[in-house]
Amino acid sequence: MQSIQFNVRTSAQIQFVNIDNQIHDAIKKSGVTDGICVVFVPHTTAGVTINENADPDVVRDMIMEMNKVIPHQDGYHHVEGNSAAHIKSSLFGPSVSLIIEGGRIIYGTWQSVYFCEFDGPRTRRVFVKIVSD
Repeated sequence: MQSIQFNVRTSAQIQFVNIDNQIHDAIKKSGVTDGICVVFVPHTTAGVTINENADPDVVRDMIMEMNKVIPHQDGYHHVEGNSAAHIKSSLFGPSVSLIIEGGRIIYGTWQSVYFCEFDGPRTRRVFVKIVSD
C-alpha cells in the first residue's frame, strides 16, 4: 500500500492541529481493518504527538510551558531565526505509530493525534502509511 498524503494549514507560529479525521479517512480508504498506521511529518520545524483532546487547555498549557523551556529568542546561532522550532520538533518527534483494530485506531479515553507546528503559519505535509496484519 502506498502512503497517503494530506496537507495541514496552520495559522499561527505555534499551533497544535487535531488530525484524527484525516487519519481515519486514510484508514478507511486503505480498507485495512487490522494493522499498524504510521503518521510521519517530513519537516524539521514541525512534529506530531498524541495527547488529550477533551480539554483544549491541555494544548494551551503544553504550548505555554514549551515556550518557557525553549523560548523563541535565546541567543541561538542559527541564521534563519527558527532554532527554537528545530529544538521543539526534535523533542516531539516526526512520527507516531498507531494500532488499528476493527478499522479504527485504538486510543486511550481522551487521546487524539496532533500535528504540531513550531514555525508557522505554513502549509505542511503529513504522510500516513497503513500496514495490514
